[in-house]
Amino acid sequence: MTKQHLRYRISNRTALSLLGGLALPVWAAFLLFTYFVPPQGLLAFVAFFVLLLGALICTFAPLAYLCGLLFISSRLYRATIRHALRQGTLLALCIVLNLILRALHSWSIVAALAIVAAAVLVEILSLAKKW
Repeated sequence: MTKQHLRYRISNRTALSLLGGLALPVWAAFLLFTYFVPPQGLLAFVAFFVLLLGALICTFAPLAYLCGLLFISSRLYRATIRHALRQGTLLALCIVLNLILRALHSWSIVAALAIVAAAVLVEILSLAKKW
């Protein structure tokens, strides 16, 4: 017997509404966490940046999709929610990694440029591969 893999496909509109609907509660959780939890200990540090990453992804992915629809009109590039989610995640990771380095007093312009260059390289390779 072979296993059948079920793949569920959701439409772009459903994914956008899901991300948009998640953005507000995640931002609220982030704000409540920063208000009620003192910034002491490793767990608070990790939870802060994980919540910030989730909030930024939920915010940037729909914005990336809308920018792709409005400003990039090419036959070679078709805006999909998968591309937008990847772009939003890369942008959020760039921001969060720079903030982590800044919180550890290890940030420099060279490190920031290396993080941005890595994100640009991942985006170029993924567009070339057509993920």
